[in-house]
Amino acid sequence: MSNGLRTRANALTALRLVCGPLLVLALLEHAVWTAAALFWLAVATDLLDGRVARRFGESSALGGFLDHVTDAAFVALGLAALAWRGEAPALLPALVALAFLQYTLDSRVIDGGALRASALGRWNGIAYFVPVGTIVTRDALGLVWPGRGLVLALGWLLVASTLLSMADRARALTRARRARSG
Repeated sequence: MSNGLRTRANALTALRLVCGPLLVLALLEHAVWTAAALFWLAVATDLLDGRVARRFGESSALGGFLDHVTDAAFVALGLAALAWRGEAPALLPALVALAFLQYTLDSRVIDGGALRASALGRWNGIAYFVPVGTIVTRDALGLVWPGRGLVLALGWLLVASTLLSMADRARALTRARRARSG
């Protein structure tokens, strides 16, 4: 196990962090191939950083936290750019950020606690990549399907599932506090 920030795995995570603001620029400028390349590079680094950390003994709670922060920032930025273009609900990027903040605080990561994901939260974390990936891939390939309406509907489903996940996490935290105090 490694406790340092300067690891191969964290370098991959940092690369994904750099991709987020560049993706926003590419999406807003309709640079479709650049947006697609940045998105798929980010996905590749997300798939690889954990494997690299385990392979080279670089796993750490901090590295896991940085991975999640970077994922949340990347998708929130991508969704914000899509919302600006009218292709995602404007509420969704803010909810992604709030859900991640709740997840972090509830897990007590700041106090050294491990991140605790809920089943719905885990699926949401994966699903947040879908609208961004769908649009950048569709546009890069010059496709018309899926259209804006279908992607927006997916975005609204994610708004609903995020709110459900946040409510579920709040209820679980309330029950846990009651159990500790009672």
